[in-house]
Formats: sequence, C-alpha cells, structure tokens
Amino acid sequence: MAARLQARLGTGYPSCWLQGWRLSPGLPGARLAHAGAADRLQREYDAVVIGAGNTAAYLQRAGVRTAVLEKRHVLGGAAVTEEIVPGFKFSRASYLLSLLRPQIYTELELQRHGLKVLPRDPYSFTPLLEDRSPPRSLLLGHNMAQNQQQIAQFSQKDAQAYPEYEAFMGGLVSALDLLLDAPPVDTAALGQGSLLQRLRALRDLRPLLRAGLALGRQLPRYYEVLTAPISKILDQWFESEPLKATLATDAVIGAMASPHTPGSGYVLLHHVMGELEGRRGAWGYVAGGMGALSQAIARAAAAQGAHIFAEKVRGVRAQGIVLQDGTEVRSKMVLSNASPQITFLELISQEQLPKDFVQRIQQVDTRSPVTKINVAVDRLPSFLAAPNACDGQPLPHHQCSIHLNCEGTHLLHQAFTEATHGHPSSRPMIELCIPSALDPELAPAGCHVVSLFTQYTPSVLAGGQPWDEQARNAYADTVFDCIEAYAPGFKASVIGRDILTPPDLEKIFGLPGGNIFHGGMSLDQLYFARPAPSYSGYRSPIPGLYLCGSGAHPGGGVMGAAGRNAAHVALKDFRCL
Repeated sequence: MAARLQARLGTGYPSCWLQGWRLSPGLPGARLAHAGAADRLQREYDAVVIGAGNTAAYLQRAGVRTAVLEKRHVLGGAAVTEEIVPGFKFSRASYLLSLLRPQIYTELELQRHGLKVLPRDPYSFTPLLEDRSPPRSLLLGHNMAQNQQQIAQFSQKDAQAYPEYEAFMGGLVSALDLLLDAPPVDTAALGQGSLLQRLRALRDLRPLLRAGLALGRQLPRYYEVLTAPISKILDQWFESEPLKATLATDAVIGAMASPHTPGSGYVLLHHVMGELEGRRGAWGYVAGGMGALSQAIARAAAAQGAHIFAEKVRGVRAQGIVLQDGTEVRSKMVLSNASPQITFLELISQEQLPKDFVQRIQQVDTRSPVTKINVAVDRLPSFLAAPNACDGQPLPHHQCSIHLNCEGTHLLHQAFTEATHGHPSSRPMIELCIPSALDPELAPAGCHVVSLFTQYTPSVLAGGQPWDEQARNAYADTVFDCIEAYAPGFKASVIGRDILTPPDLEKIFGLPGGNIFHGGMSLDQLYFARPAPSYSGYRSPIPGLYLCGSGAHPGGGVMGAAGRNAAHVALKDFRCL
C-alpha cells in the first residue's frame, strides 16, 4: 500500500519545499523540531494528520498519539494571519467566522486557549450608486424592527415580508443542521454486509429522518429552495432589487454560479446556518485575525500532547508519512486535510485506487470565481451614502460586510457571464470588510486593513492568457475604480495590496482551482456524493487513510464539522484494531 508523494500537500507551495521545521508562534506545549533536527519527530504515532485543523485535537484527547504536519510556515491552511504589509496583519484568505460548529468551541475549550470572537451588529451594508444626494443604502443587523425600517426605503411590502422570510429560512436551516455533525448514511451497508452493519446503517439514518420530520408540511417549498435558482426564490418574497441582490450574494459567494443558476439556494443556506454566541446566522471577526483561531485549535491539541510540526512531507502511506529527507514516520492512520484532488491524485499513487474512484475525483467541479485582495489603507473609506464622522472613527456600517455593485441581481449575473467567457468582471461583485474597525490592533494607529472578496474572475483567462502581474494589477485596478465610485478617496488611501487570483489561491493555500470549498457546493457534490458516492463517510479506498477537510461532508468554510466527524469515524476504527 506504499505510495510516495512527489508533489505538494494541500496547504503550501507546489515548487518550493521549506528547508526546516519552524515554530509557529504561541504554541506552549507543542513539540516542534528545528531545521535539520528530524530526529525530534518520533518515528511512530497512532495517527498522523496532514495539515492543521481540529482533527488532531479530537484524536489526542481520546488518547490517540497524534502528530500534525503542516506544509507552510504558519498553521491553519487558509485560516491564517499574515503581515503582508509591514505593520498590517491580514486574514489573508478566509476572513470571517460563523460556521464553526458550536460544540467545537466548548469541547476544545477554545476560549481558554486564546480565541476571542468579535460579533458584528449591524452585519450588512449595501450602499447604492444613484442620482440622488445622498444615495440610499441598506443596513441590516439583528434588530428586526430596524431592518424593516431600512427595507421600507425601497418597499413597504418587502419590509412586511422580511420577518416571515427569515423565519422560513430559519426552519430549513434548523432541519439541515441535524445533518452536519454525523457522517452521511452508508447506503451500501443498507443493501449488503452483515446484519450488524445493516443495523448500524439504519441507526445512522436517524439524523436524516429527524431532518425530514423537522421540515414537515413545508418540505415541498424547502425542496424548491434547495433546487431552484435563488433569484426565483427571492422573487417570490420580495420586489426591491437592492434587498434581493444583497441576499443573493450569500447564494453565489465562492461559487462559479449566478443567482439564476439552479441549486444556488443551498449555498445561501450554507452561509446562514452558522452562529456566534448562540445567535443564529451571526458572523464575526476573530481578534488577531483568522490565524488566532488556528492557533487556539493548535494549543488545544498541544495541551493534550499532540506533536505539531510546520514542515514538508515527501510521501504518504496508509501506514505513515515519508519526510523529504527519507525518514519514515509510521502510523496506524493518516488523516488528510488536503483537498480530495491533492490527497488522491497527487499524494497517493493512483495505481493504489479504484479507477472509478479516481475518475470521480477528477470530475469534481473545482471552478472558482474568487480573487481575494488584501489592502492596507491610511484611513477609513468614506462612502457617499454614509460619510465618515469628523473624527475619522469607525461608524456602525464599517464593521459590516459592505456589498458593492449590488444594486440589482442583474449586475451579479452580468459579472458571472463575463467570467464564463474567460474575462474578469468589468463590474465585479465586491464584499468589502474592515476587521480593524472592531480590532484596531491589526493596523497602526489611524490605519486599517481592508479585505476585498471579489468575483467573478475565471481560473483560466480567455485565450489561455496567464494571470501575470499585469493581469492581476489590471483587475485590482478595476476593483479599486469601483470602490472609488462609492467611496471617493479610497484609491489615495491605499498603502499596499496583496492580490490573490484563483491560481494564487491554489498555489499558496492548496485550494483546488482556487475553490474556497475544495470543490463546488452544488447538490451533486454534497452529502452522499462528497467527495464521491460510496466514500462520503470520511474513509477512503485505502484502509487507514481518511479525508477530514472541506472536500468531505458537510463541505467548506471554517466549519470544523468534517474534521470532528472524521476524527470520530477514525476513532471507531482505531478501537477495532
């Protein structure tokens, strides 16, 4: 079963091996080796986890001797904090927190290990470009009466319908929530296998049955939400375009899809099913950036005795790992946080895998529309629709996800259409966040860090043109021109910027095709079929090798469910060894 790796782990650079193990800051208790001291890593563990995540913490707290091997010099995959511009600390890839399963906070005692979350209220701000002074804007938060007042600027009918819409969507989210914290039903075991296997499969049906019962009489309507274009669903509820476009952003964010794409409703649900501090659908910033979350999880694992190394891996076996210097680290289990594509098409020799499984992994849709731009600015953006205060201090809307080019869903569809023809959107969808509005330690006094999550940009440009520096800067200039129209003076405030196109997101963070979910979140790539039919339960075709990252059920985002679920599955198998 031996298989050698001649390429990358999913969390780092494809063409550059790090030359030494480096300590990730602030990991008391973690055992880390310095450059050239491979003997500090033990030669045998019960489990080796490729890439940082919560899996190691759950294994180690259950008494499984576990080592974590991270490819980059910082822990966390896409959930990292990096100082790209001196003095400015960016959540370089992922940038908001909501989806992390609530039990992970408590089970791993993340607050004790340093995690501090900064909830946002209000949480959404959509300024408009229009021929009136000042232009209107839509500000949404957790106060329903204030939301209705905001929506009434555009439609009294919509203001009255909004609470019912929120309750309707909340019912569907509550039902789907029951499916997140357990593996999908093993359908193969239902039709074959021993009596005990069949009984276990029937037992595993319970979350699915409870979800169905929770949907009740609304099941036909909820089915439509999951399968229809989100534009169709929103048209049934509302008439004002700014509201519909604002809500539609959650249905297409991170997805190469338009609001008119069938099935886009599920992606919206995926982005509203999280919670912070008991409030459903709330999103917040992590104090210190997203890397502080990864550090807290690493501390939780290290406190239990896990060994954590920031280093390269040359080969992977179901029985362990081969280091770049040829050292073999044996283990009974290997769990991969890398994407399915990297895990099964690059880390593992394909001769070890069933041909139909390899074909399924090759066919996973990993298209990405995302270019992330991190910007250092010397002052807060001042929007025409909500000018800054005289003292330059943050106002409530500065803590929000600020939606630009969202006057109507037709603009989102137009941006998507351009990208499908290989052209970066001329008027891209922009989600602008300013985490330093709530966490001023991220930037020097008076300055701020700005996160621009933009789409649509194709992974491959028309005519096969490369995403070179000229193409990157041309697109970033287009984005900045758009922001300037809403907030004059923004371009003059820029100190530095970091542009991450889909190929950059793949190269640096191992996101296949730049896809933030390790694969599209369309219905054909979820639940039973994630990452492939008959392999949705975290086990792979190679005994002892498990998938525990975003490419497994229930999917992407900083959720932690796949890692926690995979750890529980692996623990069951480990106890049977």
